[in-house]
Amino acid sequence: MTFTVTYGTHEGGGTRLCLTGELDLSTVPQLDAVIDRLTAAGERKLLVDLSELTFCDSTGIAAFVRGDNRVADDGGWLRITGATGRVDRVLQVTGLAEVLSHGADPA
Repeated sequence: MTFTVTYGTHEGGGTRLCLTGELDLSTVPQLDAVIDRLTAAGERKLLVDLSELTFCDSTGIAAFVRGDNRVADDGGWLRITGATGRVDRVLQVTGLAEVLSHGADPA
């Protein structure tokens, strides 16, 4: 399974990232690189759409936390939306579903 990250302007402000495929040890560097590029460009509001993500392991969870910490240091936020199935289950068990979905605007 492949992994892709696409992104564009979110209508509520900030950037919407859409993750597709499997987020794991081998694909996390792709997500980290996009977050690094966006934050270096001054982006501080990231909405991560997980509706097309089919798998997420602990390294993916850690990437979400790192991304949130990075933008929070500059007054921003990273929010997740659209998780289903196994991905939603992992986020629920870890407690990140509530922490990173607070105030998420899935529109």
